[in-house]
Amino acid sequence: MRAYEIVHILDASLDRAAVDAKLESFLATLGGEVTAVDHWGVRQLAYPIGKSATGYYVIVQVTADPTALPEFERLLKLDEETMRYLIVLDEGQPTSGASVLADRPAPAPANARGSGDGEGGDGNGSGEDGDGGAEASGDDGDGAEEAEGDAGNAEGDAGDGDGAAADGGDGGDADEGPDDEGGDADAEDGSEAAEPSGPPVFTGARGRRRRHEGPPIVLLNYKDVATLSRFLTEQGKILPKRTTKVSARFQRQLGTAIKRARHLALLPYIRDHGA
Repeated sequence: MRAYEIVHILDASLDRAAVDAKLESFLATLGGEVTAVDHWGVRQLAYPIGKSATGYYVIVQVTADPTALPEFERLLKLDEETMRYLIVLDEGQPTSGASVLADRPAPAPANARGSGDGEGGDGNGSGEDGDGGAEASGDDGDGAEEAEGDAGNAEGDAGDGDGAAADGGDGGDADEGPDDEGGDADAEDGSEAAEPSGPPVFTGARGRRRRHEGPPIVLLNYKDVATLSRFLTEQGKILPKRTTKVSARFQRQLGTAIKRARHLALLPYIRDHGA
């Protein structure tokens, strides 16, 4: 027995009673135990399926024998009122369109941060401005380096006045650098937990763009359209890892989730700018 999640897209003309009767007949063939049923109701499709622009969404989580799936799928394909369906393993994702987010710990108080090593400091790593920063002018007067003391860590941020890369690039956009250069720490030794896995939020000018962290995503739900849309371009393409700065593992999960959402008409394959 294995846990499955089944998403049905039925004809929008069906009411709740007709949908329940149809699900009961389908699940009788599948057998097992139904753990959750979530009726989303009639929703607008991201793209037309056949001649229909709307569909009735219902999500069922069930524990069943894998050997019963072929007959179950055969009945779904023969049913004329089933527009589309998807059967995936239940990995703990909620039936609603929400991902599981982790609680980010509260920031440490200012007096608990590491002491600075700069001269004229106040014991908290502060420089001449008392704000945790020390400025050192370059030899040619064109660049400036800012060292910020946060728990004894210093982050170099050099600029040449022409939009130099903030992540160690050579004057290009920080989002267009190589995967493994300029601060994109793609951990190949299993230390991917330290890398960001939340939706990308960037601020700053073109050459000095920085990513701000949000709540880490513990479990990415393929039905979470709001989160998945933030990883897509205006044309509907998946943003590359060098832009979003996520781990390779999360990028693979993202690709799978977006492809499932597209199959279920929750996300479009391309953006129709003429609409």
